[in-house]
Amino acid sequence: MAANLNLMNTDIRLLDPVPLWRNFADLNAVPRPSKKEERVVAFMKDFGSRLGLETIEDEIGNVLIRKPATAGMENRKTVVMQGHLDMVHQKNADTVFDFDTQGIDMYVEGDWVRAKGTTLGADNGLGVATIMAILESTDIAHPAIEALFTIDEETGMTGALNLKPGFLKGEILLNLDTEEDDEIDIGCAGGLDVTALRTYETEPVSEDALGYRIVVRGLSGGHSGMDIDKGLGNANKIMNRLLSGGFEAFGLQIASVEGGGLRNAIPRESHAEVIIAAMYRDAFEPEMNAKIAEIKRELARTEPNLVIELHKTEKPEQVMALGVQEGILRALYTAHNGVYRMSADMPGLVETSNNVASVKIHGGQIEIKCLTRSSVESSKLDLAQALRAAFELAGCEVTFSGSYPGWTPNVGSEILTVLVDIYEKQNGTKPRVVACHAGLECGIIGKHYPEMDMISFGPTIHGAHSPDERASISSAQKYWKFVLEVLKNIPAKA
Repeated sequence: MAANLNLMNTDIRLLDPVPLWRNFADLNAVPRPSKKEERVVAFMKDFGSRLGLETIEDEIGNVLIRKPATAGMENRKTVVMQGHLDMVHQKNADTVFDFDTQGIDMYVEGDWVRAKGTTLGADNGLGVATIMAILESTDIAHPAIEALFTIDEETGMTGALNLKPGFLKGEILLNLDTEEDDEIDIGCAGGLDVTALRTYETEPVSEDALGYRIVVRGLSGGHSGMDIDKGLGNANKIMNRLLSGGFEAFGLQIASVEGGGLRNAIPRESHAEVIIAAMYRDAFEPEMNAKIAEIKRELARTEPNLVIELHKTEKPEQVMALGVQEGILRALYTAHNGVYRMSADMPGLVETSNNVASVKIHGGQIEIKCLTRSSVESSKLDLAQALRAAFELAGCEVTFSGSYPGWTPNVGSEILTVLVDIYEKQNGTKPRVVACHAGLECGIIGKHYPEMDMISFGPTIHGAHSPDERASISSAQKYWKFVLEVLKNIPAKA
């Protein structure tokens, strides 16, 4: 496998623009899960030191590398080029891969760079690789640069949240974490983690019970912010629908449920172990298969690869008591998933949403994790309170954590004007100036540095946060030319 990995990743290194893809391949050879960034932090510090550039690690683990302006650019404003070092770790159930020890297995398919059965790490690896290419360059014109590499963007924004005032000197921030190359982002959503926990009593399974395993798989998944408006299936909600129907019609009881994983990924798979009384044997399977067919018809356009399986299995020893089970199934049915409110200020922008990201029920413990997003703080809290109410009615203890602010658009931004003009000259069309329903670090950085002029852009990436993640090669070429021209045209100091 290692030989194949090296061969494939060698192919990636030869793609145009070579400086970008070569650094991306180097970065992707380093395991970099969120909250386990020690190796990639060391990698980046070594990179800066080898270039002879001022390299600093702050108390939380962010890395700052400073590079002086090139000749003739000394009078331009200092630019902070920023990306996050961590990546979302998701793999297909049948993929054998250890994110803690292995580099990403990449390959080229047409215009796309992909990974074999895992997330690619283009989010935000391509942004980081861009900055690395600029730092090591000897022939690219640019002003003084502060390269800021933050940690833990994907699961807590802790790197950005713990930035200290005065750490940065730059006046303009270029965040390279946007995923459509015709977009320039000037705003983003904030987020809040909602977690529901409770214990439950189990009871022994009767002698005449029959055991079944229900599997939901093959869903698209994707980014729980950027993809939340696409009508994609949520494995946890689909599974809950099946379990609720089985309970109401046949007294189905749950032994275990495991669905989803990361809060920022739309859940693709769920597995449940259940029982029914033997007297329902003849009716249960046809009824459930009819329900399965119904759900698949509903989602045929958005989820053509959806698979829902019902398997006869050995019966488990213990199941959830019926009172708790009914409450939690109803709470999950009630819990909002998907778009909650569209923005009244920016047409087409999701204002507020929720992702029912993870449901785990086993051995007397229930854990449900959601990620609530909104560009409006009060709306974010309103939806979070609705979720709290649903889960507390089922006897859960509900906590809010990991709150981070959104980024309020500044339509009068100086750097926005620069980027729009360059984009139009290079491409003959105007870019889309948007706010996005994702958690960009700009909002948090802006809290620490309120006077900083901020913008976000990047190459086209599809399927982020899922094993279907892929990066467009032609878009990377377009984006690279754009970056170089932007750096040439940074405004002069006041």
